[in-house]
Amino acid sequence: MLKITKVKRNSIAKELGLEVGDEILSFDGLPCEDELDLLYYTETDGFTLCVRDSRTGEIAEIEVEKEEGEELGIAFEKSCSLRTCHNRCLFCFVDQMPKGMRESLYIKDDDYAMSFTCGNFVTLTNVSDEHLERIIRLRLSPLYISVHTMNGKLREKLLRNRFAGKIAEQIQRLAENGIEIHAQAVLVPNENDGDELAYTARELFKYYPTVRDLACVPTGITKYRDGLHPIPDIDKAYSEKLLDLVDSLNAEFGVNFLLPADEYFIKAERQMKDASFYGAFAQIENGIGLTSKFHAEAYESLNALPKDYALKKTKKSLLISGVSGAKANAKLISDCNQKIGLLQAEILPVKNEFFGETVTCTGLLTGRDIVKAVKAYQKAGGAFDELVLAGNTMKEFEDIFLCGMTLAQMKKELSCKNIRVNRDGGYGLIEILRTESETI
Repeated sequence: MLKITKVKRNSIAKELGLEVGDEILSFDGLPCEDELDLLYYTETDGFTLCVRDSRTGEIAEIEVEKEEGEELGIAFEKSCSLRTCHNRCLFCFVDQMPKGMRESLYIKDDDYAMSFTCGNFVTLTNVSDEHLERIIRLRLSPLYISVHTMNGKLREKLLRNRFAGKIAEQIQRLAENGIEIHAQAVLVPNENDGDELAYTARELFKYYPTVRDLACVPTGITKYRDGLHPIPDIDKAYSEKLLDLVDSLNAEFGVNFLLPADEYFIKAERQMKDASFYGAFAQIENGIGLTSKFHAEAYESLNALPKDYALKKTKKSLLISGVSGAKANAKLISDCNQKIGLLQAEILPVKNEFFGETVTCTGLLTGRDIVKAVKAYQKAGGAFDELVLAGNTMKEFEDIFLCGMTLAQMKKELSCKNIRVNRDGGYGLIEILRTESETI
């Protein structure tokens, strides 16, 4: 049900006599659950609308005729309901979160609407046959699905959910009805890797290109795992073996179907794949191809600078990074120093003491750990003119770190006014490094 909160002037809704407070109950006789129904029917040229009048309580059916894509002209009360996770995954990252953080970080969403609109991964274990049919009917494509394994019994074990074993049937039904899928497998060593991963990849590739790709992601392990299922961390040998398997399977398929997370290349001390390997970077939010895309953008901007490009005066830029990012970007920063005259950029790798040193990505650094690392750097004699932070260390659209520290508080603690935040990937980094900066 959608409750109308606004009706635009000169709109179809106004012509139909819809009023604020009226409730949309169904489209073409099918129950209206949320805004996805409205989005779908907006793209059609006609339908039957069932509405409850807010003044009389009477229910009426209204025939709607319009152009495809033409909006009804209404706003509605946003739904606060969110389909949450019914699993107890052996590798769940939320279960490894410490207490006292932002409430939103503890929400285990598993909502197919969020998968379609925002690219969130879902397991489909809380989806009924009726909802699967709704996904198909409303053409909610693409979907991002946490498959993990196509072995039903193993999936039940990993997700600790007796309904998790239906994944093969669900994938088949979605794919055969044209719902595009981006899949992922969070790999637990000695569980769903190796031969099991090969089986999963081959089963999913049967539906290629409707199933577009399969991301291979390592289990995130924090220091807060007391009482949880023991999972070993990955090392160089493990990562080398995984990457060899990925290359072998992709060669078998003839396309880059399996997409390994950047972390495997860093652990294996291997060169990242070229940006072209990842196509349209559909799984970049999953840490897939992020480094390659960042480097491609950065070198494009860097190489576009004039041969004798130089700053007006020496500038020392200190770039904050997780341990993995520091290794991956070391050559890039060296090349920046060579290309941009008077630039002295340096990466400061920050150990993640908050989550534990097994967590090495930049996006999970906390403000407290950054402040501690910068103060230690300064105490050891280090100096800089500007501090450069990656935008993903903070909440989207808000300058607040995972630990709750704000950017303003960080500036105060470090007595540092010149903290520059890069929210524009490789292009943004070069723009920051190539421009003048005030001295702290």
